[in-house]
Amino acid sequence: MIQLSAVSKEFTNRKGTVRALHGIDLTAAEGEFVAVVGRSGCGKSTLLRLIAGLLPPSSGDIRIGGLPVTGPRREVAMLFQRPALLPWRSVLDNVLLPVEISGLPRAEYRDRAVRLLTTMGLDAFQRRLPHELSGGMQQRVALCRSLIQRPEVLLMDEPFSALDALTREELSVELQRIHLEYAATVVLVTHSVDEAVLLADRVVVLSPRPGQVRTVLDIGIPRPRSLGHDVHRTELARLSAELHELLLSGGG
Repeated sequence: MIQLSAVSKEFTNRKGTVRALHGIDLTAAEGEFVAVVGRSGCGKSTLLRLIAGLLPPSSGDIRIGGLPVTGPRREVAMLFQRPALLPWRSVLDNVLLPVEISGLPRAEYRDRAVRLLTTMGLDAFQRRLPHELSGGMQQRVALCRSLIQRPEVLLMDEPFSALDALTREELSVELQRIHLEYAATVVLVTHSVDEAVLLADRVVVLSPRPGQVRTVLDIGIPRPRSLGHDVHRTELARLSAELHELLLSGGG
């Protein structure tokens, strides 16, 4: 579904050239959940923006579904760290915003928007404004907005990092369920090793800048997963420890 071949990205400013990523080879199969971890500045978010078509690569090839990525595409949705909801629009209207931007019939998507909000436990908040919601509820709305057009690919840039630990874990459980239900290919950038192990089929570890793929760790644990009282918690803890060691030894 997603294929990156020898992808590099450089940024040039008055002070010179900064190489953010170098020689990235990476694939994500259809329906797979891939997490990307690494230390700050290693190019994780840049990698996500390249896949989304928001930035062009300096060299290399990026394809989704066999087609070259030359810009944003309707079948690719992106969820950012901040929900970025429009404060003057209701919850329901925020979810329907991509439909309006794409020039699609709003009426045909309204029922789907309501179903998504119901799935996220937000059915009673359709007419509320964003400031009336908690941070976790706002991010749930943003997730519904990302799913409204049934994307084949969902890119997530640290979507839970601004939330408290309990809300993060609750949303991680919700995201597992959403992934199983909608079967989109997901690439998640996160600073949280525990979050990566909890959610992903594979975890990609990037080296310090310029970011390169140092290793890819398979997470062969059945879903649903939990960091609490889970029959697989020993294996989850072992994988988390392995990732921590990789990052501390210069792997991210």
